Amino acid sequence: MGFIPFTFVDWIDIILVATLLYSIYRAMKGTSAPYIITGIFVIYLLWILVRTFNLVLLSTILGQIISVGVIAILIIFQPEIRQFLHALGRQRGRFEFLSRIFNFRHRSSEKDINLRPIVQACQEMGEQKVGALIIIKQAHDLGVVVESGISIDAKVSTALLENIFFKNAPLHDGAVVINGDRVVAAKCVLPSTQQAVPKSYGMRHRAALGMSEVSDAIVIAVSEETGAISVAHDSVIKRNIEPQRLTQTIRQLMRINTERQSDNIDKK
Repeated sequence: MGFIPFTFVDWIDIILVATLLYSIYRAMKGTSAPYIITGIFVIYLLWILVRTFNLVLLSTILGQIISVGVIAILIIFQPEIRQFLHALGRQRGRFEFLSRIFNFRHRSSEKDINLRPIVQACQEMGEQKVGALIIIKQAHDLGVVVESGISIDAKVSTALLENIFFKNAPLHDGAVVINGDRVVAAKCVLPSTQQAVPKSYGMRHRAALGMSEVSDAIVIAVSEETGAISVAHDSVIKRNIEPQRLTQTIRQLMRINTERQSDNIDKK
């Protein structure tokens, strides 16, 4: 009796499967998904035992449950699957050609955006403890987010941003999307983060962090309780940023995005 043949292709197969399982684990980490997977595995194991002992009725019932298991998994794991696909899509270096095909709008860069009215608005709203959530678009398409809000398409100004987020204004609840020097939309709905964050984080901070997890946008959050300014980018949020440092922080993140995009193009 000889050994089972093991080739280089089998090594590739194992590495790919291990990478896939690890990616799924990371996407589901911190959620209830592992417990649900354990429950599915127990049902499957029970079905095998039932078939072994030839319990016809119970075997038929469990067989019907397992036969629709794929659809059930898609429904149960919908948030985790969406988060996993978002994480996969964020690997722009590997799929740069898709970004070029689907991303028709230009990105906001240091050259075509005036940060002064944004920073001034954040400073004044922070002093008055007016909550705000501002998204500065970068390379990723934000069409879904824009469509969830109300279209504006107006030139960025301090007065406009302060009027939008005024406590009694009809558009204050939600986020503003800025592309270049234009306010594209307001009252936009953002995904909340799936990370385990401190309880001190309000809904604005959770939404800002969640948006930074699914796109390369720079998200500014002004706390309604404390007036503190936070900036979220690349799944990380920096809190209590001084207004004098806000411009520098945003430009630094823009340069990081620009360098990443340049490196991805050079590697091709």
